[in-house]
Amino acid sequence: MRPDSHWRLILGLAAAVVLAAPVPPARTAAPAVQRFVIVPAESQVTYRVAETFINEGNRLNVAVGVTNAIRGEFVINRSDPRQSRIGVITVDISRFQSDSTRRDNAIRGRWLESSRFPMAEFTPTEIDGLPVTFEDGKELRLEITGRLKVRDVTRLTKFQTALTLSGTTLTGFAATKILMTDFGFRPPSILGILRAENEVNVEFRFIARSQ
Repeated sequence: MRPDSHWRLILGLAAAVVLAAPVPPARTAAPAVQRFVIVPAESQVTYRVAETFINEGNRLNVAVGVTNAIRGEFVINRSDPRQSRIGVITVDISRFQSDSTRRDNAIRGRWLESSRFPMAEFTPTEIDGLPVTFEDGKELRLEITGRLKVRDVTRLTKFQTALTLSGTTLTGFAATKILMTDFGFRPPSILGILRAENEVNVEFRFIARSQ
């Protein structure tokens, strides 16, 4: 075989191999507008209230209650982040559980009366701190203001919030402090036994996924 024929044969075989090789699929860009829905099983709302046990030498304690009965959604606008919005967040506060069934029942029936008023609602009205562009995996620090309804009372409330957007998952943490008396009920108190503080620390951890 002539040398030039030999090289033509090798080049032809190489071209055939390249043409036969599978072409990797092109990466699909995330849609400009995405709707994220909270996953209750991977989210929770927590309250923390300081209390004093008078009958135990004024022993200090922090009562902690948790529920994952949460619903809500977010609309993320990647092309114009400042047009992103948060829907109404609802929490079934009658399902808060602490380390004491007795405490939980008393809160539901006597103080918070969450058996009568089970649903708390937060309706966002303003989001401060939205960026010009979203970067996947970068934490955002936001202040979210809205109307918080507990029982039959609504108060303007601000949550300090951290959000991280990663592909089809939105992870967040939000916290605020409220006063029980602002929402129409007194702090738990049992003469000679227990006295709770008026201030409540509320924390909201969530995972939301794109729908």
